[in-house]
Amino acid sequence: VTASSVLQETHWALVALIGAVALAVNLPLGYAREGFRKFSLGWFVCVHLSVPLIAWLRLSNHVSAWGIPAFLACAVLGQFAGGKARRIRRERA
Repeated sequence: VTASSVLQETHWALVALIGAVALAVNLPLGYAREGFRKFSLGWFVCVHLSVPLIAWLRLSNHVSAWGIPAFLACAVLGQFAGGKARRIRRERA
């Protein structure tokens, strides 16, 4: 086991962890976003509120910009899943 392989494994573990955080944070934000009119101030806040946290996690852990597409995909998936959960809950009520 070389030092570079350990660092590379750690890098991917960090990318996975930050992606999981992006997904988890965006689930309730997507749920809340679904309650706002599209492109309103509340909608905009719900969509973008997690960005500084995800950026801080990436920068403080020295993860390169190559991770940004993965984090963006996880955030969008969280937004979509949270919004879908609210729509399903509304239909059942």
